[in-house]
Amino acid sequence: MNARSAKNALHGDGASRRSSCLRARLMLPATASRDAAPGHGNRYAFQARGDPGRRGTVRSRGVGGEGLSPDPRGRCHGGNWLPGYPFFCHAPTGPSTFRAMAEYLDSSVEIPSPATDRLCDAAEGAGIDVVIGVAERDAVTKGTVYCTLLFIGREGRILGRHRKLKPTFNERSVWADGDAVGLRVHERPYGRISGLNCWEHNTMLPGYALAAQGTQIHVAAWPGREPAVAPPSPTPLWPRQLLLSRAFASQAGCYVIAVGGMRSHEATPERYRELSTIEYSGDSVIIDPRGEIIAGPAQGETILIADGSREVVLAAKALCDIGGHYSRPDLLRLIVDRDRQDRVIDCAFAGRVAPDVWE
Repeated sequence: MNARSAKNALHGDGASRRSSCLRARLMLPATASRDAAPGHGNRYAFQARGDPGRRGTVRSRGVGGEGLSPDPRGRCHGGNWLPGYPFFCHAPTGPSTFRAMAEYLDSSVEIPSPATDRLCDAAEGAGIDVVIGVAERDAVTKGTVYCTLLFIGREGRILGRHRKLKPTFNERSVWADGDAVGLRVHERPYGRISGLNCWEHNTMLPGYALAAQGTQIHVAAWPGREPAVAPPSPTPLWPRQLLLSRAFASQAGCYVIAVGGMRSHEATPERYRELSTIEYSGDSVIIDPRGEIIAGPAQGETILIADGSREVVLAAKALCDIGGHYSRPDLLRLIVDRDRQDRVIDCAFAGRVAPDVWE
């Protein structure tokens, strides 16, 4: 482990990325930035940007080769942007399914690794924070993948990572259950940032854990699809990314940058085209702490820009701080276990003393 990897070691987790055509045009990144405006004190400027053609590499120095803009203070990329959303899990199972699963596993990212080192270098070089969705490979077994949001600071170090606690429906054939190690809010010079993946916004408790930590700017990472109409009853499964993102903004009293993915059948590698059953149009939005849309929905590759302010956040929380004055801890409390969910534990750590010599 080099110096950078050692600095970025995160609760013992591990990172490396290999090339794969599964990355072709799978995810749409979005950008969030905050700039101070004279006379407005702690005024924010948020920006969301779509980009469907990045072969799974972030637009950053040393990775995408274009260099990150030094102007924004932060940049957010959609859920599982590296190497992309596992669209094949929604198709009927066949031989190509398992080839896709193997390639997806091989293309996944460990934390830390040379791949995350390059992201850290790019963030430091541009002086911006980065939140990016990755398929995180388990550094111990090398055979398990998590749906992870990775937080990188402008100092060039990993702030944390959050693994999706429970994959949704067919996603469970690809992603493993996450943990609460990274279910945290990160304090930054411009505010407190947090993030959740997809339908974690529909399970309430993960969002409450972040709201109770005082999140102010939240990244809601989605595969990227908002159907015009709901499917006929009784079908309960469709994204609802706008509904759930707006609800979170209102409940937590924070800005929400809802980052949607973008993928078409045409952009799918030919060898996996038969597994492409759903297209993703992105539909990214920026939402204020009242739950109102202030930019978007994005249509295709575009840039969304919206102004915001700390005052709006404070006003929303002054009215309804669900982790503070608008709670009843004497009646209802949430218990969060942030320990690592290790499968094998050395007996010395289980209350026993390990012998000097094993017989």
